[in-house]
Amino acid sequence: MIDLNNWQEIDKNHVWHPYNSLPSKSKILSVKRTENTYIILEDDTKLIDGMSSWWSAIHGYNHPKLNEALKAQVEIMPHIMFGGLAHEKASVLSKYLVDLTGLNSVFLCDSGSVSVEVALKTAILYQKAKGKEKYKFLALNNAYHGDTLGAMSVCDQKNSMHSLYGEYLPKHIFCKTPTLSFDADFSEAIEDLEKKLEKYHNEIAAFIFEPIVQGAGGMRIYNPNYLKQAQELCKKYDILMIADEIATGFGHTGKMFAVEHANIKPDIMTVGKGLTGGYMTMAAMITSKEVSDAISNSEIGVLMHGPTFMANPLACSVAIASIEELIQNNWQEKVEKIQNIFFEELANAKDLKLVKSIRNIGAIGVIELNDEFYAQKIQDYCVSKGVWIRPFGKLIYSIVAYVISEEDLRKIVQTMIEAIKFCEE
Repeated sequence: MIDLNNWQEIDKNHVWHPYNSLPSKSKILSVKRTENTYIILEDDTKLIDGMSSWWSAIHGYNHPKLNEALKAQVEIMPHIMFGGLAHEKASVLSKYLVDLTGLNSVFLCDSGSVSVEVALKTAILYQKAKGKEKYKFLALNNAYHGDTLGAMSVCDQKNSMHSLYGEYLPKHIFCKTPTLSFDADFSEAIEDLEKKLEKYHNEIAAFIFEPIVQGAGGMRIYNPNYLKQAQELCKKYDILMIADEIATGFGHTGKMFAVEHANIKPDIMTVGKGLTGGYMTMAAMITSKEVSDAISNSEIGVLMHGPTFMANPLACSVAIASIEELIQNNWQEKVEKIQNIFFEELANAKDLKLVKSIRNIGAIGVIELNDEFYAQKIQDYCVSKGVWIRPFGKLIYSIVAYVISEEDLRKIVQTMIEAIKFCEE
């Protein structure tokens, strides 16, 4: 039998953590349990979760409605293959996604990266169904769309960890990113986008982008009007638009989906993270009826992708509960309050010598430093004060659950700023 009293030693010797070595070169904290918006460590240290479990636990942890959804479903049907079979929970969840996005056709899959893979494959199949051989994609500099091979190929290949894979990745086309700021001038980026579309439109299947907020590529917030003009250009050159809403969807930017800031509807959307409230791994690709009809009515006829755990009933059930919880409980009011508190508290960091810039939108608050030297020191300081954040590079940031208390949210930001001041001493 395995000695469970020594599980941390097993972790140290055998468990390969994300973006890490084995054994880990950075400190790994042992978690005993979670409750509401808190992480309780093995030594009973209580941390306010400033990361909402990589942006997914939008209702906090151990939510009674989500717990009940899982408990009820596990007694009925924990899993069933989706090839040739259907079940109620998948249908109900799909209808919710159709109603929320205004799109028509839902493909339920395993994770955010997989949903991007499916979106890319779908765009290629759509072009083939229209009699066009178009296999390249247009993406933004600083983009991040996931860690699987296809997703990596549309991530920024110069400024991300994916550059390590070099010539193994397909070569796609990248254009300038809109200038930082919700109301910044974006004319240079639009000009570059049009140049790339004009030159390569006969090769490009789709333009993929993270709407309004580029996540892991720099937490970059940009002007929604860029997407309005981008949509006009994509229509002009007959290019599909893929909105990657995995990080931004389900309220993180103050809208249910970030494309709503620009009042546009993409041809394809990917969603994940908050879809199940952080309970189960699940994502979805959603397309317009035009896209699904073009493929389905062509000689191709089918979408060639079929994950084993596609439309898992447990994941569908908790996703339905998560969406219903959002709809029924004033999520917009909660996120607006979070945004205002971030705005107020982050202003206290703007004059610190280590700080390059501050920015926030919705449930997202970001401090960008001048360099990445202090990231681990800042994380350690925050943990010592009862706050869990996970900086990457120069970015010290927090994305919180919508149910977080005002007191805890203020403590998160104040502790981040204290940590930066500590590094300045």
